[in-house]
Amino acid sequence: MRTHRPLILCLISAGLLTSSAFGPSLYEPVNPPRTFQVMAHRGAMMQAPENTAPALERCVEDGFEWMEIDLQLTKDGQHIICHNGSVDGVTNGTGRIKDMTVEELKQLDAGVKFAPEFEGTRLLTLREILTLAKGRVNLYLDCKSIDPARLVEDILATDMASQVVVFDDPDVLAKVHALSKGQIPTMPKWHPSYGKDEWVAQWQPVAVEINADEVTSDICTWFHQQGVKVQAKVLDEADTPVVWDRMLADGVDWLQTDLSEEILAHRYRQLPSRPIEISFHRGASRYAPENTLPSYEKAVRMGADYAELDVRTTRDGQFFLLHDDDLDRTTDGKGPIAEKSAAEIQSLHAGAWFGAPFKDVKVPSLEEAVNVMKGRIKLYVDAKDIAPDALARFLKENGVIEQSVVYQSPDYLIKLHESDPSIRALCPLGDATQVQSLHDTVHPYGFDTSWGILSKDLIDRCHALGIKVFSDSMWKHERIEDYQEAIDWGIDVIQTDYPLRVMRAVELRANRKN
Repeated sequence: MRTHRPLILCLISAGLLTSSAFGPSLYEPVNPPRTFQVMAHRGAMMQAPENTAPALERCVEDGFEWMEIDLQLTKDGQHIICHNGSVDGVTNGTGRIKDMTVEELKQLDAGVKFAPEFEGTRLLTLREILTLAKGRVNLYLDCKSIDPARLVEDILATDMASQVVVFDDPDVLAKVHALSKGQIPTMPKWHPSYGKDEWVAQWQPVAVEINADEVTSDICTWFHQQGVKVQAKVLDEADTPVVWDRMLADGVDWLQTDLSEEILAHRYRQLPSRPIEISFHRGASRYAPENTLPSYEKAVRMGADYAELDVRTTRDGQFFLLHDDDLDRTTDGKGPIAEKSAAEIQSLHAGAWFGAPFKDVKVPSLEEAVNVMKGRIKLYVDAKDIAPDALARFLKENGVIEQSVVYQSPDYLIKLHESDPSIRALCPLGDATQVQSLHDTVHPYGFDTSWGILSKDLIDRCHALGIKVFSDSMWKHERIEDYQEAIDWGIDVIQTDYPLRVMRAVELRANRKN
């Protein structure tokens, strides 16, 4: 039953009303919690099919607090997770959701149109996604078409009232509030024209969604005094660092965004001190196709210190970025790149394997990639197949010697130094007993050290010789505990596929020291 409106107004004016009067305390997926939280719009929808289990898993892996999902009502009265009212475009089927049963919808493939890797992904019912999210990530339920009674039943049956916020028109939310006896948090849209005291008293929200251009610090303060959280919608042209900073300075609690990873990286860069540098493996390869321009553009926007790039040479002596020696895995070409001409490589696409948003991405030349990064982040050049003298000449002509490190075998690096001693050699180190001999023969700027041999003693020995210590944390060492241990030992650069995890490790370490 709805609380009597005049009583609510009295409680608000007396400052006695808090969020507990409108709904339960919300679960904190990230601990210790940040001062703000991100809401990933339809999940990580640039890296996985929107509104699906893979998109949710990406949110969990990157430490996002919220995933925004869209609810539609099926012909047989159940809730399915899909943004549009039809399945066209996001599945291999056609038709309106309201004309289809859950059983029919479950036959559709919701991943194959995004990328081959996701073939077999299915649309989820509300109960299924609530179960997947339980204890892992909170869900913003954008109710496109719902049955309030069924919605309440699904949320309470899965014991997820503390991990959701329901967004819809106020009259629908009033039904959810009444049916759940205030157990389920609701979040209506708010505009300044609605007023404040009476509006809050009438609708009793746990949170409000406000468009970014209508957020002010006074509004945030007022809602907080009533125990109401503020979510700023920063999608589209508002999804920029300038707007994020303004929203957070004004005091918003949640940011609904398509760029959750960039927001967290942006805030990381504002830490007063950062004890290590981070190298993004093959660019920001978690968020865009590896070794492509979008991957390096993303690495720049996320504030990478280094971005690793793999260089190979074509049959006619041109330089392109590709990790494998053949084209099969990451392009629509076949066979060894060394047997192809530059013109053939330029005709290929290198993004469809990763996801539909990148289907038109090309294989970049070394020069194109350097132009994206020059003067912005440093180059970690993995010289897969390029002659030492050719690479030395390229780095000099493009003015990036002081901005680069070059990784290859000791023999290659010795030849590279013969061409230009000023090039910063990054020498592999898999045996701690070889530190002195490699120092004497290769004269490295740094060691790319196997993670398994890292120790404080080894790092101290390298530093005593003026050698920096890099290491790849990929695969089994992509853990916050491993990063923190290496940071405590004094490592200089961590190369990673999960940059947000490394950033989180640094944040937690800073909090620990404070």
